[in-house]
Amino acid sequence: MKKIAILGSTGSIGTQSLEVIRSQPDMEATVLAAGSNVELLEKQIREFHPKLVCVYKEDAAKLLKQAVSDLDVTIVSGMDGLIEAAAFPETQIVVTAVVGMIGIRPTIAAIKAGKDIALANKETLVTAGHLIIPMIKQYGVRLLPVDSEHSAIFQSLMGSSPEGSTGHKIDKILLTASGGPFRGWTKEQMKNIRPEDALKHPNWVMGRKITIDSSTMVNKGLEVMEAKWLFGVEYDQVQVVIQPQSVIHSMVQFEDGAIIAQLGTPDMKLPIQLALTYPDRRYLPGKRLDFAELGSISFFAPDFENFPGLALAYKVGKEGGNRPTIYNAANEFAVSRFLDHKLSYPGIIEAIEASLDHVGFVQNPNVDNILETEAAVYEFLQSALA
Repeated sequence: MKKIAILGSTGSIGTQSLEVIRSQPDMEATVLAAGSNVELLEKQIREFHPKLVCVYKEDAAKLLKQAVSDLDVTIVSGMDGLIEAAAFPETQIVVTAVVGMIGIRPTIAAIKAGKDIALANKETLVTAGHLIIPMIKQYGVRLLPVDSEHSAIFQSLMGSSPEGSTGHKIDKILLTASGGPFRGWTKEQMKNIRPEDALKHPNWVMGRKITIDSSTMVNKGLEVMEAKWLFGVEYDQVQVVIQPQSVIHSMVQFEDGAIIAQLGTPDMKLPIQLALTYPDRRYLPGKRLDFAELGSISFFAPDFENFPGLALAYKVGKEGGNRPTIYNAANEFAVSRFLDHKLSYPGIIEAIEASLDHVGFVQNPNVDNILETEAAVYEFLQSALA
């Protein structure tokens, strides 16, 4: 029986992870963790019978304890609870599907406890890749990507060595993007975009924050930074390609010119299931790709001028240090304001740019430095956007 912890069980990736576990008789959700959605957590507890549950918000944890007082389950809260959930002794693999830099400490705790990581929290590598990747090697655990694009790269590398020991060195990663709902729009056209407009992704069903990030192309910028750490490449080796149909999930070009791609319908359960069953593949119900019905696949270069968040990501990634943390934290704050109708759509990128100009540089940040940088960005933006 494979015992799994899901950090972020009430979110989009978390609920789909539980769908996968529900369909696999040899999988068990031993640990669940979420922010404050007591109602959904109670339903999940009653169905999956986890041994430990973390509710990040203490008030919500008290409510949940009362709601499931008839069950044999331990309820914990806060960061200490999240770390306990990540390092739970019986667990073999941890799905890190929490949103934001809150995922860094529990991911580190899980690695140190010898757990494999099914990574759906890209902020962990974006802000702390220089800490996480050496730790993965030190503790001998596996880091399995859950993002559809990074899973596609991972699958394209199966049978080849990312380090090139078999002679199949990576020449270039071709990271695909749908272009989001505003592909082809100008900055002028985007001035009056509302949250409800930006939440209509043409292909994928995702959480609110990541859907906004996809529309601004900031999500693709974060994925560029994540790919650099996951696959040990330089930023100049990661090329973003707009592929609106979301059929090719990403590709790898090797030094001999061969390109290997992973294709399929846009269904997040595929990369989730593969991370949980690797190295095996198992049957997954759902629609299959019909090439005759598809007819054609189109490709475009990214529009760096009208979507400057992507160009900024390459810039801060190359600068390194705490610059990616500033970029990520400013985006998190700004997107939250935008979703609350307190910031304009162009204001998201403006907030990132202002934060990069204001917050000081740290060359080789440790976890405390990373979280201090996040706090500094939030403090600056709370004042600047008041």
